[in-house]
Amino acid sequence: MPALILSLLLNFPALAAELVGRAVLPADTFAPGSTTGQFKKTNRTTPFINAQPVQGFSAVIPGSFAGTYLVISDNGFGSKANSPDNVLRIYALEPDFTTGQVFPVNFQTGERLKSFNRESFLQLNDKRQKANFPIIASQKVYPGSNIPVSREIAKNRLLTGADFDTESFRQVSDGTFWVGDEFGPFLLHLGQNGELLDSPIPLPNLRAIGKLNFVKSPDNPEFANLPDDTARIAAANIGGSKGFEGLALNSSGTKLYAMLEGALKDDIVRPSTSPERSRLLINEFDLATKQYTGKVFSYKLENPSYAIGDLTAINDNEFIVIERDNNQGDPNNPAFKTPAQFKRLYKINITNLDKQGFLKKEVLVDLLKISDPKGIAINLSKNSIFTFPFVTIENVLPIDARTLLVINDNNYADTIGRYPGQADNTEFIKIRLDKPLNLVKS
Repeated sequence: MPALILSLLLNFPALAAELVGRAVLPADTFAPGSTTGQFKKTNRTTPFINAQPVQGFSAVIPGSFAGTYLVISDNGFGSKANSPDNVLRIYALEPDFTTGQVFPVNFQTGERLKSFNRESFLQLNDKRQKANFPIIASQKVYPGSNIPVSREIAKNRLLTGADFDTESFRQVSDGTFWVGDEFGPFLLHLGQNGELLDSPIPLPNLRAIGKLNFVKSPDNPEFANLPDDTARIAAANIGGSKGFEGLALNSSGTKLYAMLEGALKDDIVRPSTSPERSRLLINEFDLATKQYTGKVFSYKLENPSYAIGDLTAINDNEFIVIERDNNQGDPNNPAFKTPAQFKRLYKINITNLDKQGFLKKEVLVDLLKISDPKGIAINLSKNSIFTFPFVTIENVLPIDARTLLVINDNNYADTIGRYPGQADNTEFIKIRLDKPLNLVKS
């Protein structure tokens, strides 16, 4: 009996969440647009002529109509160099958990569409010329090539994956959007038509860690004229792709909480003298003044090699964080030699700190051990346990106090976490918690 009790306790986080819905958007889903993939080596036939992959979802918010959602795509193919022809977009869609399909919807009306067309997305742009550095749309050819910049990109000053890496976003009460970027890192303020309303807002080095006054990644445009990547990495105080991965809006709609994916290079937690690779900073931003308040919170990763995928609010003080390792693949499938081992949702409270000043963490869901007693995932579940074994899981949203929506970023078409040898689809899952959250919707 004691052994049985111990086993149940060890598996409690897995059994605390139940799979109640699953819908899939195929990896090879495209929307009309300028030709993309001209600088990306992939197992797909490139370039994608007059088309853009509908992929790389990095954040999700509610749509205007029940059951619909808005998702933002990241920079495209993973780097500035391979994504200058990839237009940054927000897509409107509806996962149908009855049929298991994901449908595009009209951005304004929420009406289902037969395909992802121009009614289903918003294109981010700089028509007001607020960017304070040269963007792709202002150049004649794509960097490092003799390929002319798309007429559509140039004419409409569309923002691309060589300008920003859009990893998180929220919509506030006036209908405008706030976006977290990894390249700066910057906060971007966008209008309802996707236009940049203000110059990109940099992140002050509020903890005065190291010598720089602002947090800057190697992809920061200020480093564009440095001779090579080595020089840019040396000049930066945070690693590449370690900028704003999470952006939460509190339930009062007054504050944003912008969370870095990586630790600052020179961060040291006393009495240690070595860098603290596990501390991620969450910076509070006041929407009324459009300034950082100076409040900074410390989140500690379970392992310095791990990363976070999203930050979303439950109420004014409580938030959900996705924390994950860099592995992929179902650990129950022997075909995966280095399968996923750690994919979790944690609950944090910004008023609840430990003795070292880190936010205390409570396991909310183990995404590798989701109960599936009804067989919703069919043959994907083993012994009634469903896994969500993707390398990047970057979307979590409370639908109600007991239900969460979780979506992976499929990194089209580079990651293979579900089926060996097959590019990942984008999966939308609904999870029911055993205990309700103290949810207050903004």
